[in-house]
Amino acid sequence: MYKANQLIQNILLAFVMSCSITSIFKATSYTWLKAEVIHIPLLFIVMFGLSLFIVEDVRDSFKKVLKFESRKDKRPIWQVGVGMIFYFTQVGIVEVFARSLMVHDLGGMPLYLVFAFMNAFLLTVIYEEIFYPKLSKTQSPKIHG
Repeated sequence: MYKANQLIQNILLAFVMSCSITSIFKATSYTWLKAEVIHIPLLFIVMFGLSLFIVEDVRDSFKKVLKFESRKDKRPIWQVGVGMIFYFTQVGIVEVFARSLMVHDLGGMPLYLVFAFMNAFLLTVIYEEIFYPKLSKTQSPKIHG
């Protein structure tokens, strides 16, 4: 289960990184950066491939900065990290693949951000039920993230 958890997180984090770079360059005037194949930007494909190589180092850097390994209770920071990955994955999908959804708002707040936040919360709860081990109250949790 640990390997599946790590693989899912790595793929989603690589997706977030490649969406970030692609959305930055999508607004530029450089037309060669806007080339697409079956509505998938070529820059996204290249950046996704490159991101897959560095994603484990990025995760390890975040763990070191947030002192994940030295925390007694790793569950709260794990939940925040997984929730953040789900949130930015959904935001990246809209910013790269469905920019037409960015114009709708809810009292000044972009609607796609509201939905991404709600979905990230629900996905984190579901993800935790799948990957967070069921432990008795006397055991300490072992979360690999």
